[in-house]
Amino acid sequence: MYMKNLKISGRLFAIVSLIVLQMVFAFSIISFLLYRFPHLGMIGTIFSIFVLLSLVKKDKPSAYKLIWVIFVLAFPILGGFIYLFLGDKKPTRKIAKFMREHAIIQKILDESEAYKKEDPFFNYITKSSGFKSYENTDTKYYNFGEKMFEDMILELEKAQKFIFLEYFIIKKGYMWETMLSVLTRKASENVEVKLILDDFGTAFSNKYLKELRQKGIKVIRFNPLVPFLLLFMNNRDHRKIMIIDGEIAFCGGMNISDEYINKTNPFGKWKDTGLMLKGQGVWSFTLMFIEMWDTFSKKHERINDYLKYKGNSNFNVSGKVLPFGDTPIDNEELGENTYVEILNRAKDYVYIFTPYLIVSDRILYAFQMAAKRGVDVRIVLPGIPDKKLIFRLTRSYYRFLIGAGVKIYEYTPGFLHAKSFVSDDKIAVVGTINLDFRSLYLHFECAVILENTDTIMVIKEDVLETIEVSNKISRKIVNKRKAFIDEFIEAILHLFSPLL
Repeated sequence: MYMKNLKISGRLFAIVSLIVLQMVFAFSIISFLLYRFPHLGMIGTIFSIFVLLSLVKKDKPSAYKLIWVIFVLAFPILGGFIYLFLGDKKPTRKIAKFMREHAIIQKILDESEAYKKEDPFFNYITKSSGFKSYENTDTKYYNFGEKMFEDMILELEKAQKFIFLEYFIIKKGYMWETMLSVLTRKASENVEVKLILDDFGTAFSNKYLKELRQKGIKVIRFNPLVPFLLLFMNNRDHRKIMIIDGEIAFCGGMNISDEYINKTNPFGKWKDTGLMLKGQGVWSFTLMFIEMWDTFSKKHERINDYLKYKGNSNFNVSGKVLPFGDTPIDNEELGENTYVEILNRAKDYVYIFTPYLIVSDRILYAFQMAAKRGVDVRIVLPGIPDKKLIFRLTRSYYRFLIGAGVKIYEYTPGFLHAKSFVSDDKIAVVGTINLDFRSLYLHFECAVILENTDTIMVIKEDVLETIEVSNKISRKIVNKRKAFIDEFIEAILHLFSPLL
């Protein structure tokens, strides 16, 4: 297991090392140029001033802007250039193409007969994301990855037309090899199999990708990592989606790796949540996948070819679902706004699963105000961390929340990777969106909002059962005096939290 953990962290270490080397290389060149041409220092300072003025005007979270203002002021000659490399969240040109693809998707969805006038909350999500709500869509909730994986394999075996997969992390092991066996067989049966993998999260070599293509699986990398361009690679595809024949979709927090189904236990018992959709709502996930595929594939897909796979099956079930995608390129913090709106609308309770808690003042205030209004706000977090530094930063927010009446629990059996909200027995969200800056502002994400479905009560029951095996964090523990060095470290972490 020790060697496996080393292998898991090896790619991240290599990427971080490359970024550091690039920065050292850039600093060396700039220092040399400044030595040879002293007047460049004045040019750099003037440029940094313009960057500061532009940064202050940006419609971005104040915490994010503040840290970069401090950095540019501390390094006036180079700060402006470093912000352009690391801080400016403008995506690469290829990702920007996503906007053009999304316009096509929105046009198709605008013509969808499933679109109806909604309440203001759903109208906002539809207007911002382009995705509509659907009735007649059956949903099944999974409280652990291994249960979801069983159904994924069963449904893959039934595929007749196409299989689409889009994942942040895929690691070789039992889970992937089991799935790959089915995908290979289905490809040999003329089922169309397409796979989008994020090039940061999934460390597949070119040779291995060639082997997958030889098996009949079409594969593309999302936002490929290019040496000496890593500084522009902030935007990642954090989605986890599987679509089968346009009739069935799986989504949630689970990647394709053995720890997600508890075949291995590097961080204790792993808890994740997910959904299976059947029926009309699957159409949004189909289009979500196609627009991402079109952005990164060399051949343009004809979306109309998939109109016959609109998820025409109707299910006589209560409530409705709204699958949606969130992107970092539209200046609309859709995931954050969705979570804040649920907190603002709550009357009785809001229960939350999240693996990380690194939030803006806006979300923190929404938590505090909901609790102060008398709403029962409960947050369940991991008891065993996967990233110790992030876990320490997460815990530093506890005092702000518990002081306002928010109840916080840590899942004692292991690591909790789920991303779920449920409120007032009426509304729930299950998806990929963490409560941290990267997930809320930098990554491509997806989720499903459920309203008045039977599944909502299943989600609520799962939270309550999980709380039974979790440790409640008391005010006394939070208020316990820390050493000066601990307080200093937490203060620094808070300052840089928008970059983590």
